[in-house]
Amino acid sequence: MSGTETRRGRSGGRRPTSKDVAAAAGVSRSAVSFAFNDPGRISEATRERILGIAQEMGYTPNPLARMLKAGQTQSLGVLLPQALARTMENPYYSRFLMGVGQVCDREGFTLLLTPPVRDSMLKAIPYAGADGFIVCGLETDRGEVTELRRRAVPFVLVDGHPPPDVPNVGVDDRRGAYDVIQHLTQLGHRRIAILSLEPGPDVTEHGYHGPLARRMSGITEALLEAGLTWKDVTLSEVPCTRMDGYRAGRELFVDRSPEERPTALAVMSDVLAIGAVDALRDLGLSVPEDVSVTGFDDLPEVSWMRPRLTTVRQPITTKGSTAADFLISAIRGEDQHPHQRLATTLMVRDSTDQPPR
Repeated sequence: MSGTETRRGRSGGRRPTSKDVAAAAGVSRSAVSFAFNDPGRISEATRERILGIAQEMGYTPNPLARMLKAGQTQSLGVLLPQALARTMENPYYSRFLMGVGQVCDREGFTLLLTPPVRDSMLKAIPYAGADGFIVCGLETDRGEVTELRRRAVPFVLVDGHPPPDVPNVGVDDRRGAYDVIQHLTQLGHRRIAILSLEPGPDVTEHGYHGPLARRMSGITEALLEAGLTWKDVTLSEVPCTRMDGYRAGRELFVDRSPEERPTALAVMSDVLAIGAVDALRDLGLSVPEDVSVTGFDDLPEVSWMRPRLTTVRQPITTKGSTAADFLISAIRGEDQHPHQRLATTLMVRDSTDQPPR
């Protein structure tokens, strides 16, 4: 029997351990640990012998044990506001995670997606093995910020309503919503329907929170400048899926006379807008000849569709990379960043025009 076969046989067919390597090399388990983690503590010849025997035996250090010992996982966690399947249905998140992933690739981190546990972001925190969290869509703090602080886990909020001392990355939602409503009213639209994202569980009779509150503020300002109020528009709140956009768009036009129908749809998500355009097409209505439609996000798909969608561009990928950069700095104990608000831009394309006469 060869020496290699003898060494492999000592582990009895099970996964070899550092104890097996130490016995085969005639050294202590500490020396095996030094060979992989701190080679300066042993001679070069001893290290080479240990590594050679480890390779023959098929031994590699347990990465989880090493991470636990070091107190780090080299992983960034993204705390999601919805179930994983529902989240990935929205192409917004693929753009956002692209930005986070760019930083992970550059810094040597892995990415851990963490959906709610039993519909609770708070309950998901203890089960996620990450060095820090990017917290998405937290309209108000229901204990998540308190729990992350209690555990001394670095975190960055995205599109939330942050406390003054918590790093946050968002966009100018108020300006984006204002610009799109102003665009429609300047074209002459007065019968406007607004398709809004469905608010989270924290909406009350006192109003919205987080990004939706800022968008509603921008809409209110633009309406007032045009001599309109919320009583003059129709508001629908729907989940952010293409099918829900289709259903909501259809409901606004079925069984209504041309005089009752809105002449413009201001949609707070490109995904919903694409669904609404599908519905209008199935009803035999033309965009923008019969109805103008706008979106919010500027996903790549909306510049390919016909007609090309007028929408509010928010820098989604940059938002993700900025949040990840902030989190890496927090994990490393570097200076914390203040709130970062990214600009939006109104992209006027083919889906808006003057209302039909």
